[in-house]
Amino acid sequence: TLVSLPTGLGKTLIAAVVMYNYYRWFPSGKIVFCAPTRPLVTQQIEACHNIMGIPAADTAEISGKNAPASRVALWKNRRVFFCTPQTLAKDIKEQRCNAKSIVCVVMDEAHRATGNHANVVLVNLIDEAGAKFRLVGLSATPGSGIKEIQNVVTTLRISQIEVRTEDDPVVKQYIHNREEENIIVKQPDAIKILDSKFSELVVPILERL
Repeated sequence: TLVSLPTGLGKTLIAAVVMYNYYRWFPSGKIVFCAPTRPLVTQQIEACHNIMGIPAADTAEISGKNAPASRVALWKNRRVFFCTPQTLAKDIKEQRCNAKSIVCVVMDEAHRATGNHANVVLVNLIDEAGAKFRLVGLSATPGSGIKEIQNVVTTLRISQIEVRTEDDPVVKQYIHNREEENIIVKQPDAIKILDSKFSELVVPILERL
């Protein structure tokens, strides 16, 4: 399922409820929340603990700060996990995580699932492992056009889309009036070159996480 809601209108709560339900329904299954940044991961951890009451003893945040051996133990003994897609993909590839045991993946910023992005790699790895899992993609901006959205839908094996715009009667009452102006800024060639050089420096470090 792909859930598209304006920022600040409940995607975090939806994710927490879905994760809690799968936590109850599948006592031996693994539930994973993936987000591209640590702050987003932390936000979801707080929602699952404080709103839904998932026991902290059954959860784990997986990152490069965890030693490989400890990550093996966490994947074996915990049930609900919070991490970046890169971290989970790496643990699957290096056999620290049994992808077949995953029953639910909640993917924040799901619109990033294009090309060779970590979201794409991760879903393919879990699928290839033979896991029977539910994927819930969250995004405030699923794509700029039909083609882009269809690409995300196909890549993530989405079978249902739930969309609420700011003009939806259910949502509109919770939104404050504001004016928006789109300003498209062309990226200078010099910045593109710097971005490429920076990526060359950072990627080797990220691959060690």
